Amino acid sequence: MADPATPGDGPAEPPVPAAGEVVPPAQGNAGGTAPKAADQDPGPDPVRNAAAERRQELDEREEDDRGYEDLRLVHQLVNNNFYGGVDASGAAFGFGAPSPGLAPGTVEPEETDRALRFYVPPQPCFDEALGKLRDNALVVLTGQENCGRGAGSLALLRRILGDSARLRSLSPANALAELAASRDLKPGQGYVILGYVGELGSEAVQEYGIRRLSTELRRKGSYLVITAPDTTHRRLALREHCVPWRAPDPVTLFERCRDKLPCPPQPGLSPDTEKELLDRVGEQRRPADVVEAAVTLCRDGARKALDDLRDLRREQVREWFRPPPSAEDLLSLAALAFLEGIPERTFEKQYAALTTHVRNWVQSGETPVAEPDGATGTPPGGTVTDQSRARWRTRAEGLVTSEYRLGPGRDSGRTERCLVFTSPRVRELVIGELHDLYGYELWYPLRRWLGELALLGDLDTRTEVARGVALLARYALVEVDENLLKVWSDGLTSQRVTTALALQFMCDSPDLAPQALNTVLSWVDNRGAGRAVTAAMALTGRLGSLYRLEALKQLWFLANRGERVAFSARRSLVLLLQTAEQEPDRAILILRYVRTVIDRAAPGSRERSVALRIAVQLLEATRLEAAEPVAAALLRTVPDSVRHLGLLWAEVLHSGNRSRAVTALCRTLVQLGDDPAVTAAVGELGEVMRSAVTPGQWTALHRHLSIALKHPDHAIPGAGDLAQVLLGAMRGRGPASPRRAAGSLIPTVPFPSAQGGRSK
Repeated sequence: MADPATPGDGPAEPPVPAAGEVVPPAQGNAGGTAPKAADQDPGPDPVRNAAAERRQELDEREEDDRGYEDLRLVHQLVNNNFYGGVDASGAAFGFGAPSPGLAPGTVEPEETDRALRFYVPPQPCFDEALGKLRDNALVVLTGQENCGRGAGSLALLRRILGDSARLRSLSPANALAELAASRDLKPGQGYVILGYVGELGSEAVQEYGIRRLSTELRRKGSYLVITAPDTTHRRLALREHCVPWRAPDPVTLFERCRDKLPCPPQPGLSPDTEKELLDRVGEQRRPADVVEAAVTLCRDGARKALDDLRDLRREQVREWFRPPPSAEDLLSLAALAFLEGIPERTFEKQYAALTTHVRNWVQSGETPVAEPDGATGTPPGGTVTDQSRARWRTRAEGLVTSEYRLGPGRDSGRTERCLVFTSPRVRELVIGELHDLYGYELWYPLRRWLGELALLGDLDTRTEVARGVALLARYALVEVDENLLKVWSDGLTSQRVTTALALQFMCDSPDLAPQALNTVLSWVDNRGAGRAVTAAMALTGRLGSLYRLEALKQLWFLANRGERVAFSARRSLVLLLQTAEQEPDRAILILRYVRTVIDRAAPGSRERSVALRIAVQLLEATRLEAAEPVAAALLRTVPDSVRHLGLLWAEVLHSGNRSRAVTALCRTLVQLGDDPAVTAAVGELGEVMRSAVTPGQWTALHRHLSIALKHPDHAIPGAGDLAQVLLGAMRGRGPASPRRAAGSLIPTVPFPSAQGGRSK
């Protein structure tokens, strides 16, 4: 469907007068008389307009290309942060990221065992929820973040279905009213939806849908537990199903952990230390912190456990803000909270820009952000004689340090000094204190500064801005959404990339991940092409890794929109495959999804053409960190990918994308040519392709592949040998000898292109 024009991307148009507005006569016609016929506007020129639209499309494509190149570089640099656990403390004991059930899919009994190893049912909410679940087959656990709702949902289902039950996690994007009519509900199954954020629609319709869902669950003997924020209990449709959830008693949980863990004797644990330890445990509100304290006690002793429970980092950060710091110190630390780890020289330049925003804000007559520096009352700025770098030694001692990291020219191997926090948690705590202590007087100029960085900053700067914004969202999600993400998502490419990265970093928090998904889904349709492109960018990386099927569905929808949005969706699908090297099952899911779409599309339909175009781009894709085709890497390391790759190649090779598919196949064989271990995989690939093509199509493939392999880029002996293995398998016989292989691949019919010829 046609996409609305993106604001600011098209040519300027004269303003349209409002109703009743008097329009002054144009210059040169002061008398207001009608212009002569020769001076009248001849009307729009269709040829000129078409050319202007085409130039605009090319400019937008070029901008979007730059945006995806930025995303590719960020994925390449921080791949571990996107796809590894960000905070794995206690992960072996069922706590930490990612939480079991956060990513939609099957929750195996072993995962549930780990999550519930130390579980203590909180009362009376556990029994109340269990009663509602047994009566209605549906219950909603509401409460504060990190109070144990996720573990509670698993414990409730296990109590009803037994310890060996394989539970199923559903996407928080599922519409509850539609779930009852879908084929997703199976008999005797336990389901969880973690982080449900609600859906649009009238309450009457939802109430009917919820009743129908409860009835369908009871009829099938299945059960559904939903976790949601506190505000969910206000929704009329869900009110009768909600149970306010509370964390278990921390001391009881701590003692259970000590009983379950292999703790050695603690000879130096005096009664006073024991009392302080239990007092500190009793102050904890997060079950994960209690478990971590018990683990630390058993592993490192009472002193280390007490240090962690005292939360010296938090106290250190709070002490820094008491008494209120000077404006210069405050703004320096606030700037670092959003720009940690960039080269010091770049940080100083951006800090100067922040002080300019603050100075303008102060001079506007509003309240300053802090007490002025010195007796003169001048806003922060500094002079050339100030030893500003030396100030960091005393400005935030214990909170900030410096280290040398690779600079922007990473290929050169040169390092630069960077300012960093002494631990990742300090950065989050500083942002939390800034949000808790300071209001509009600080955050207004700070937001304007962040907007400027998102627009004009280099990639390293914008990546750190995105990290800081994601941390701020843990304290002020609504403010971040309305004042930053919503604005940037419809801006220029640099702003859209920053928005996409912020949404992906938000997924490092299990509580924010569903919110990030909900934000992206709200931009997919009827919000303009700019936000649709941002949504496509955001669905790569961590977000696409957590919500795999949902990301594929949304990108497929976007791929069928206007060309600009469709182009972005295709690039995002390629990036999803490129980032799936550490998750082979996700790579297979992407290939299988595209193959299924092709199979279901009608021959000759637009949907089939779109799907084939996506397929050939996936087969052409190269790895993030090397020129090797992704297909070659999968054939070498993921045996289950052979069938899906073979069927995709078979589909694309007898379509209008044949030339590109042949070239991609040649490049894959060239990459695999020096690895004798892949011969069996290539033979299996040929068998799969042989089963999916006709004899005539195989003859065409043999001819095209033979000619393409004569190209200098592909004329490598190992590639010819593997091609003979592939073609031999497709003939239904074993591979020929290497000597015969070279001769059999010589073309007998002239072909117009060494790259594989024209598409037929």
